[in-house]
Amino acid sequence: MSFGRPPSVNVGFKPSPPDRGAFPLDHYGECKEQMQRYMACLRGNSSTSSPCRPLSKDYLDCRMNKGLMERDDWKNLGFQSKKKEPSENPPTDTKSDS
Repeated sequence: MSFGRPPSVNVGFKPSPPDRGAFPLDHYGECKEQMQRYMACLRGNSSTSSPCRPLSKDYLDCRMNKGLMERDDWKNLGFQSKKKEPSENPPTDTKSDS
């Protein structure tokens, strides 16, 4: 034991995997083109992401295809279909004309 300094803080330290949403960097630029198109879209739209959603989806698709992030359902990534399927039984008017 040495005097005058705190004990080692590494005693019993166990590394843990990154939280969901943390993924490897694209060191080899495998999805650089998609990222640049998305960033250009953001710059051209005053950082409003709505018009750039298709480009964002392309970028995430590239990352999943190249193994830079875990494959996930699009609905879990915020890409739910905006089209609502018509219901089988449309609502009927229940008011009577009495």
